Amino acid sequence: MVTFILIAAIGVGLYMAWNIGANDVANAMGTSVGSGALTLRQAVILAGIFEFLGALVVGSGVSETIRKGIVDAEKLRGSPAPTSRPAGTDAAPGSQPAISPAKRQTAEQKAQDPLRTKMMLGMLSALLAAALWLNVATFFSQPVSTTHAIIGAVVGFAIVEAGPGCVMWGKIGVIAASWIISPVVGGTMAYVIYRCIQRYVLRSRHPVFMAKRAVPLCFGLVAFVLFFSILFKVLHLKLAFRELAFCLPLALAVAFAVALIARAVLLRRASKRRVRQKDRHLVVEKWFARIQPINACYKAFAHGANDVANAIGPLAAVVHLARGGDLGNRAPVPFWLLALGGIGIVVGLATYGYKVLEAIGKKITEITPTRGFGAEFGTASTVLVCSVMGLPISTTFVLVGAVMGVGLARGFGAIDLKVIRRIFASWLITIPVSAFFAAVIYKILMALV
Repeated sequence: MVTFILIAAIGVGLYMAWNIGANDVANAMGTSVGSGALTLRQAVILAGIFEFLGALVVGSGVSETIRKGIVDAEKLRGSPAPTSRPAGTDAAPGSQPAISPAKRQTAEQKAQDPLRTKMMLGMLSALLAAALWLNVATFFSQPVSTTHAIIGAVVGFAIVEAGPGCVMWGKIGVIAASWIISPVVGGTMAYVIYRCIQRYVLRSRHPVFMAKRAVPLCFGLVAFVLFFSILFKVLHLKLAFRELAFCLPLALAVAFAVALIARAVLLRRASKRRVRQKDRHLVVEKWFARIQPINACYKAFAHGANDVANAIGPLAAVVHLARGGDLGNRAPVPFWLLALGGIGIVVGLATYGYKVLEAIGKKITEITPTRGFGAEFGTASTVLVCSVMGLPISTTFVLVGAVMGVGLARGFGAIDLKVIRRIFASWLITIPVSAFFAAVIYKILMALV
């Protein structure tokens, strides 16, 4: 039975990773494809490389704690069975009969076997439920949060097994609050950034001259956010004065160097030819298009590092339990599982990711390189700030909010409200639908067992 569950979990984990690649990688590449900075083929290749690297290099730290305090594991254990005194012993009332360490270990192992099976089936149910919902959402071109899908699925299995009391509803409330906070913050930042580009570059009397100043500055800002994020992610730093004093000067130095290099390259190329009056805005858009792939590659790396946990976290728990590990909250993540998750994400993006890529890049609002930069930089900055502060947010929600913010900078008529309504509806039902799927699948599996 354990071998069968393990094989099924590996297959479902790969299916989940495939769905993550198909649905969620649009967070990294959607705006770059929509603006024309990258073709669909280039986006697939770059996202595949950086998603795989992120999953392989940094993914283990996130995957070890996939449950994240959503469910009280102690309540899933249930009440321990009463111990009976062996026949023929004359132990006094209240005293404990002597049991050898070997017998005690055997008894504990037998007591844990049913719970171990339940936990393995529960994680298998959660994986399958979340993967099915992601598949449905991708079919209808709806970008949803894979993190919320797997959280909802774990909640559904836990409620069926131990009742609503085992769920930490306060944490669920914080997650629900992120549905409002993260799109608003991402949208506000993207709106401000694009309005600045509009006012000081696109609508200025000399847009090419202003772009020569603005584009190197934007390169420097992107370099600052990327380097600062990588330092915090790789070194697992916290928001403290000593650590900020270490990171900020390094990130500022890197940003300054990148800005100087970008300015030197830009001025050298710009001095080689004269720009006609009618081509000024085309040149500006082309310069901004060079920034987007860098930002997109970073987001792909960060996405692979974080969201591989949604496929590999529950699978790692199943592998850990199948090998006789304890029922604690943490489970080691083998290297081959990270590679499996990375491969699944890349294949999902390459084979089915185009549907959500088009929804984010083209259907919400028309994206140009300057608008794409505003949306991407607003998203990256919001995710960085919230990650440093320890706030749980969804990258999907932030990016969609950022794209909306860029559209609002051009007026309400620039946004397709029908697409927005469908996306918001899919967000609201992700956790309950995933929970329902997981509960039904868990009941079926338990009945079969």
